[in-house]
Amino acid sequence: MLVLCHASDVPDGDARGFLPGPDAPRRIIVYRRGETYRAYLDSCPHYRAGTPMSWRADAYMNCDRTHLVCFAHGALFDLETGVCVAGPCKGRRLTAIALMLRDNGDLCVSVSEARQP
Repeated sequence: MLVLCHASDVPDGDARGFLPGPDAPRRIIVYRRGETYRAYLDSCPHYRAGTPMSWRADAYMNCDRTHLVCFAHGALFDLETGVCVAGPCKGRRLTAIALMLRDNGDLCVSVSEARQP
């Protein structure tokens, strides 16, 4: 398992992107609601090869903070499921990443998931 971040690095009701290692091909987006954390690969499913979703560091939420948004396409994604609810890839979903929360507050991902293209 790789330490992605500490739970306190993600403000409640917000999302942050983290590189799981220096050779990782993509960031992993971590969203927090209370003590629940969800993680997705930072790759919009609109294009086959995917495209990063934020236009600047950690800009993953829409203005109302109700959805993750791809700023390249305007696609909106459900925070809990990763399903696109509006935009050019409606019905498709972000790639979910399994997180493990350790007793010390570290959020960890498996090595194989961290290296997804």
